[in-house]
Amino acid sequence: MPFTEAEIFCLRDRPAYREAAGRWFHEKWGVPLAEYRRSIDACLAGPGPVPQWYLAVQGERIVGGAGVIDNDFHDRKDLTPNLCALYVEPDCRGRGLAGALLAAACGDMARRGFAALYLITDHTAFYERYGWQYLCQVRPDGEEGTTRMYRRSLRPAARR
Repeated sequence: MPFTEAEIFCLRDRPAYREAAGRWFHEKWGVPLAEYRRSIDACLAGPGPVPQWYLAVQGERIVGGAGVIDNDFHDRKDLTPNLCALYVEPDCRGRGLAGALLAAACGDMARRGFAALYLITDHTAFYERYGWQYLCQVRPDGEEGTTRMYRRSLRPAARR
């Protein structure tokens, strides 16, 4: 069942959320605020399709978000663009909001001409529920081990 209690939108369509979005993502993921500001500013100013940032908002409260960037800090620079920073507030989980955010990002990237999106994650079943397929192991920047890379086709399957 789709999550209907929040409005989902691309940040480029609501630039007034620029600062709040940067702070929110920083608080959730611990990536330096300056990195989020730089990426969000590129989203708002740039003519290119990447980066993009998506928010789910209830009233004025950000309850979820996700981004699409060139590379989510891993060694496979050829697998691009990458979905990143998907997060849903704990009190809003279990109601389809993450799936709605994924659908919004995938739909937007498909309209922008991309055939696929990639992501890195240690979750082994969550993304598969939404059509993502395991692709390979990748090495996160600055880390010893590897993590899972998933791919999501954005083109409709051919009809038989």
